[in-house]
Amino acid sequence: MSLTDEEKQTLLRIARESMEYAVRGNSLLPLDSSTFTPALQKNGASFVTLTIYGGLRGCIGALEAYQPLAQDVRDHAIAAALEDPRFPPVQEKELEQIHIEVSRLTEPQALTYSNSNELIAKLRPHVDGVILKHGFRKATFLPQVWGQVPAHEDFLSQLCSKMGERPNLWREAKLQVYTYQVEEFHELN
Repeated sequence: MSLTDEEKQTLLRIARESMEYAVRGNSLLPLDSSTFTPALQKNGASFVTLTIYGGLRGCIGALEAYQPLAQDVRDHAIAAALEDPRFPPVQEKELEQIHIEVSRLTEPQALTYSNSNELIAKLRPHVDGVILKHGFRKATFLPQVWGQVPAHEDFLSQLCSKMGERPNLWREAKLQVYTYQVEEFHELN
């Protein structure tokens, strides 16, 4: 079930305020979940993506729901700003330039396939987020990544690299593959 426009705006406000408080080193008060709609109180999985002028500045999230959606967005907004290992922590002077995008994930579903050609045929660009697992390693790309990496082969190769494996592993080995979809919304600036 989709979030209402008001619920989306509430989550974006939570993400913005939480990120700004944390970057400035201020303590955050606990969220008062009694003020939220049932959809925001229900456990939900989200990713929060931070960009500056279209360039990635941080992205952290969860693939499975384990806490209320409002809290999940709050935690991941702070983590995207301060804990993404690919970037230094966001500085206060950057806050006005940061654009926030929230992706609410559906529950991942296992994708069965017999070979790499069938895997490619089953993936739906711009619809499916993809999780690859191999042993103890795993990585994901949100559906939005198809916009930067539209070719199936490149998408899977880059996802293998993100996982810390050889880019062609998806052709050579039978990986565990899961797909999910997102409800994506972002600040209007």
